[in-house]
Amino acid sequence: MTDERPWHAIWTQSHAEQLVFDQLAAKGFTPFLPKLEVWSRRGNLRRIRSVPMFPSYLFLQHIVDKASYVEILKARGVVRILGDRWDRLAIVPASEIEAIRRVAGAGPAAQPHPYLREGRRVRIMRGPLSGVEGILLTNRADRGLLVISIDLLQRSVAVEVDCTLVAAA
Repeated sequence: MTDERPWHAIWTQSHAEQLVFDQLAAKGFTPFLPKLEVWSRRGNLRRIRSVPMFPSYLFLQHIVDKASYVEILKARGVVRILGDRWDRLAIVPASEIEAIRRVAGAGPAAQPHPYLREGRRVRIMRGPLSGVEGILLTNRADRGLLVISIDLLQRSVAVEVDCTLVAAA
């Protein structure tokens, strides 16, 4: 049997995700804070630490009424619940939450990546083309097609790039 309660995204203060998660769980809510295992260096010591997959955000599965909305906002560290108002909150599709759960369970293979949308201007951050900007035409798992244009000439050239090296411009 599937749970029909909608998922909502909660925006938190910086580095307060775990604090908000703990408070909401203690109040009987069903929060979800996906985390990634990443290498961290402090001085000469390297270790793996757990960090939020989406910094400053966590998810909550709940049918929100006015009373629960106010109770959620009372949690220390909560900035807001995403949406227009308490009775028109944004809903995160359950399929996206399930995909995130599966990725989070995959272990250290997952890593943060900038959100890139086809048709958006991007900048290459590393490598021989560092600093080059263009329009991301296609975005596949690891490769994308970047179009660089010369407006004056009304001509463009396309180059295949590693999408892990680009960021939104």
